[in-house]
Amino acid sequence: MAPRRYLAGEDLWRCGGIWQAKTCGAAAVSDRKEVPMEAYTGFAEVYDLFMDNVPYEPWSRYIISLLEEHNIPEGLVLDLGCGTGKITRLLSGAGYDMIGVDNSEEMLQQALEQEHENILYLCQDMREFELYGTVAAVVCICDSLNYILEEEELLQVFRLVNNYLDPGGIFIFDLNTLYKYRELLGESTICENRREASFIWENYFVEETGINEYDLTLFIRENSGLYRKYEETHIQRGYELETVIGLIREAGMEFAAVYDAFTREPPRADSERVYVIAREHGKRSGPIT
Repeated sequence: MAPRRYLAGEDLWRCGGIWQAKTCGAAAVSDRKEVPMEAYTGFAEVYDLFMDNVPYEPWSRYIISLLEEHNIPEGLVLDLGCGTGKITRLLSGAGYDMIGVDNSEEMLQQALEQEHENILYLCQDMREFELYGTVAAVVCICDSLNYILEEEELLQVFRLVNNYLDPGGIFIFDLNTLYKYRELLGESTICENRREASFIWENYFVEETGINEYDLTLFIRENSGLYRKYEETHIQRGYELETVIGLIREAGMEFAAVYDAFTREPPRADSERVYVIAREHGKRSGPIT
């Protein structure tokens, strides 16, 4: 079944194959506190290179198993914060009709370079995303929600997800934990050198606010053999699980479960990543009109 094309007309413009809301982009959000939401610029070009150790296929199988457990073996699924579309494509290959939303045009451009005609990519901020209809499920992984730095903005994301889910639809998302930021990243420097590119990651964690910041310096090899230098700052926030569950309920959704990542076990004190499942609540019938 081909995905429904929700977004069209005067609210969108097309750039390089990516449908974009007219309110999307640096000019529309320059007065807000979201430098981290636009961090993937130069990094987008080499993101998949440095993430080649991430087991995306096992991750996708885990997500699919959660969807099936909640009676969603097929249907339309939104990948929120889809990045270069790795998980989006794997879910599409498993038979789901996929929409990918990301705030970074550069990351979406990388996704578009991988041919997959049945995926619709939209350039939108997850705090303001719009669809002209509902979806069976929303997934948001690879700590995309950790880039939301304010509780009220995380609440807004949850409200939008609840709004665009089918009645009884499922929201699956992961989060890096405070333990990971505090104990594993903390005050550290990470470097990696490859022929195509190199990076230096300088990490800082502020216990009082839960804010984790890392300054990323990239050197990307050009065809000439010279290297281009990029500098980016990424800011994330770790949340107490009780806070997240409270915001889920405040947004009108039902909290369903939380697991230590890639298991069916409850989170541990030393869990590095957790998966949270919430269920749509409040719709009687039919899609949003």
